[in-house]
Amino acid sequence: MIKSKFNMGMLTQRVFVFGMGAIFLFPFLISILLSLKTKVETSKDVLGLPEKLNFQNYIDAMEQANILGSMFNSIVVTVFSVLIVIVVASSAGYAIARNYSSRLYRGYESLLMAAMMIPFQTLMIPVYKMLRNLELLNTLPGAIIMIAGINMPFAIMMFVGFVRTIPIELEEAAMLEGCGKFKLFTHIIFPILKPITVTIGVLDALWAWNEFNISLIVLQKDAVKTIPMQQYVFFSQHSANYNMAFAAAVISMVPIIIFFLFAQKHIVAGMTSGAVKG
Repeated sequence: MIKSKFNMGMLTQRVFVFGMGAIFLFPFLISILLSLKTKVETSKDVLGLPEKLNFQNYIDAMEQANILGSMFNSIVVTVFSVLIVIVVASSAGYAIARNYSSRLYRGYESLLMAAMMIPFQTLMIPVYKMLRNLELLNTLPGAIIMIAGINMPFAIMMFVGFVRTIPIELEEAAMLEGCGKFKLFTHIIFPILKPITVTIGVLDALWAWNEFNISLIVLQKDAVKTIPMQQYVFFSQHSANYNMAFAAAVISMVPIIIFFLFAQKHIVAGMTSGAVKG
């Protein structure tokens, strides 16, 4: 009887998991389907199978939307924004966690928590004016700084929580051996932060790759547009080419899906490690 209940529970769980997986995969499968159809086939039956695979949509989309150039811009923005977040957030999180008795550092933590609750829409106009005055509009550095800044509060809070789980005795022993503060952080503390560092890096990379609002404000010239911005090339006031738009979307999804498949185990490891340590 126990074995029967166990099997029934496992079966229910697997059915639920596969069902949820099918729901989440359905939009992706529809995107691939529409990217391989002609306009005529799409107008006749949106969900119908194509008579033959039309890969011309991918070729036309890459030419019309400059997919390769936009993908390069997205890679640059993603890589450098993630690096800035990791370097600044890890050091700031360490400083706050190890000086938590100070009102100044506790106040700074509260300020970061408040910053996480501010909607980006309230910052759009001030950000635009600031970047214009700094001559950073329509530049990749401007987008990198903005994306890193928006992601910074959450990353710092994650590092603060993780650093506070590290025994202070470890640092005291290293300092007794003559280890300076900079060497202590770079050679001892930062390697211990690897699980949460990888987790934050992966999550920020996924967010930066798909980021649209900041790119819409900062990157208006074709030469610096990122992948999300180029989706609008296929839509005008009176017409829309959904087949090429979905082809461009599929192309843009491939790099980040590959990245996520390789990095997902690190996300789980980072989250569970932080939970166990806490």
